[in-house]
Amino acid sequence: MAMALFYLILLFKSTPSDFTTDVHKHTHKGDKGYCSENDWLESFTVIRRLINNGFHRELVSHVQCAAAVPEGSQVLLLEKLPQGVYVDPYQLTSAQEHSDTQCLCVQVLLASEIDLEAPAYLSSGFSALVYASLDPQCSGCFTTTLPVHARYHRPAGSGEAEQRVSIESPRLLVRAEESTLPLACPQNKVTEAPCTAQNHSLCVWLEIHYQQELEAVSLQIPVGDQRQVLAVCTGTLSVTLLCCCMILGAVWKHGHFQL
Repeated sequence: MAMALFYLILLFKSTPSDFTTDVHKHTHKGDKGYCSENDWLESFTVIRRLINNGFHRELVSHVQCAAAVPEGSQVLLLEKLPQGVYVDPYQLTSAQEHSDTQCLCVQVLLASEIDLEAPAYLSSGFSALVYASLDPQCSGCFTTTLPVHARYHRPAGSGEAEQRVSIESPRLLVRAEESTLPLACPQNKVTEAPCTAQNHSLCVWLEIHYQQELEAVSLQIPVGDQRQVLAVCTGTLSVTLLCCCMILGAVWKHGHFQL
């Protein structure tokens, strides 16, 4: 686990040249015809949406290739999530343990430790590797479902009742047999990343440029009104003192004391 975390931190904090692989190490140098034969790599579309309501959502990503995909292909999303949301690693572990062994629908590697209790203004953004599962009901389709949770934000002083948090578009990586990927073509960007969420050995992935229906998905998070701080604190303190007095009165009236 520690070694996988090291690879992830290196991957996300490095510049592109640090983790881009020399294509000549993986395949022969292709000519223009070889580079133009892989039209399926240019036909990817990503559709994303947030489902559920409140502070606990699910980020669903649907990746579809309009052309035929080579058998055994894998799809990986490199998510960069903002400080306004977090992913619960314990929830991910539980979901992976209880998923069907033939279709692990939640396959995620986190690039850093996550403080589950910290508010948004004391947190930082983080990255995650989300491995997509093949959709058996759709040819050339892959899906991911990432549980995300909203963090608490500072109360707003302007009377705004909600805070918008946007989740930017992910990077899309594809892995297949190296003979089917044009790794030697200069326009393609080759990256090394863990093979799967369970196998942390590094594998060769090809970054794909894709079409997306929406630029970004976002969620509206309710926030408190800073103008009501005095009234809320006064009311909370008054109710607390009243309850304490009632409890002490009941103990004094009904309690049995021995000297």
